[in-house]
Amino acid sequence: MKRATYLNDIRTAGQPFDFCIVGGGATGLGAAVDAASRGHSVVLLGQADFAKGTSSRSTKLVHGGVRYLQQGNVSLVLEALRERGRLTRNAPHLVHDLSFIIPNYSWWEGPFYGIGMKVYDQLAGKLGLGPSKWLSKEETVKRIPTVETESLIGGVMYHDGQFDDSRLAVNLAQTATGLGAKIVNYAKCTGLLKTDGLVSGVEAVDLESNETFQIHARCVINATGIFVDDLRSKDDTSSKPMVTVSQGIHLVLPKEFLPGNSAIMIPKTADGRVLFAVPWHDCVVVGTTDTPLPEKSLEPRALASEVQFVMEHAAKYLTKDPKPQDVLSIFAGLRPLVKSGDDTDTAAISRDHTIVVSNSGLITVTGGKWTTYRKMAEDVIDQAEMVSGVDQRRCETETLQIRGWSRTGIPEPNLRPYGADAAGIRPLDGPEKGHP
Repeated sequence: MKRATYLNDIRTAGQPFDFCIVGGGATGLGAAVDAASRGHSVVLLGQADFAKGTSSRSTKLVHGGVRYLQQGNVSLVLEALRERGRLTRNAPHLVHDLSFIIPNYSWWEGPFYGIGMKVYDQLAGKLGLGPSKWLSKEETVKRIPTVETESLIGGVMYHDGQFDDSRLAVNLAQTATGLGAKIVNYAKCTGLLKTDGLVSGVEAVDLESNETFQIHARCVINATGIFVDDLRSKDDTSSKPMVTVSQGIHLVLPKEFLPGNSAIMIPKTADGRVLFAVPWHDCVVVGTTDTPLPEKSLEPRALASEVQFVMEHAAKYLTKDPKPQDVLSIFAGLRPLVKSGDDTDTAAISRDHTIVVSNSGLITVTGGKWTTYRKMAEDVIDQAEMVSGVDQRRCETETLQIRGWSRTGIPEPNLRPYGADAAGIRPLDGPEKGHP
């Protein structure tokens, strides 16, 4: 990807682009891939690194959402499970099967969660990653040696996907540029262009050089995550905020707290969320919280109460209680949740995505989650085609292979996320490997 080249192409464009996408996270990058794969001309602007915000601060899971099944939102779970299967096929170098175990400490938990996970299996259908099953106490301890054994009866094991979120974002950017999209990070949208009251492009600034420029486009897509209301207000100062912000944090602990290759899933915590302890790069990621916040930030910070919450819940299910000195790092992310009445309990707000078209033609897409990014992109580009009047073309991304696609085993753990690109990176590994 050549940033300077794309900037020059944007500045010297002789005609409007079909779509200008504002936002360099999962949603914006997915939309760029979708639009470019249909043959449309596309520009994408990101104000910082790709996936700088929410998209690099996930629990690293591609999942249907067990909690949504508990809430009765079967349609959301069904869509997410289908997308999980598609992403597993389209990016096998980044997505793999991970077994999860729900430890059971009451007699009713085995049948209750066991039946629930069988429903989960059935909803996944042919795109399932593996059947769920009930585990005895001995089998549960064998798979999770550090699980709390006091009052332990057994466990329920099921399968979901694990992925590298920030690497997928980079691969989506590479895929989009390979299809002809012009993608530029550290370029901030500062305003909207309008012709006869309709949005016809954006004003932007290159944050590297402080130079300003304009992009003319038939349609502008607002995919800025937690910041969508900022761009909506530039379009219409009377627009009411549509997003409420919820913070989720994760603690990273040493591998000794969860040896083996299975994750722990706690189906219900005090704030109504599920809690995960997930193996990740020879460490363990534990999270997440759901804390409503009044302000948005590119650099959110974990609250002391959130850290304590995660530590206390981890201690309930692990034989070794984590101490502050055990925490290797902490990361926090802000979720853009679409408001619906009382937004004080963000754990109860659906993660369905929402698309809104303003009177001036600005399209805003928000909500959703990494697992359903492809479907979000398909839906918003379908809408953008109608709004912009460009040719309506069939979505190509259900089976589109993402950059790095490979099913070939890569022996070096540090190169596995690069997939097919590992062959080009390996010679750069230094003279100790026999290279000059």
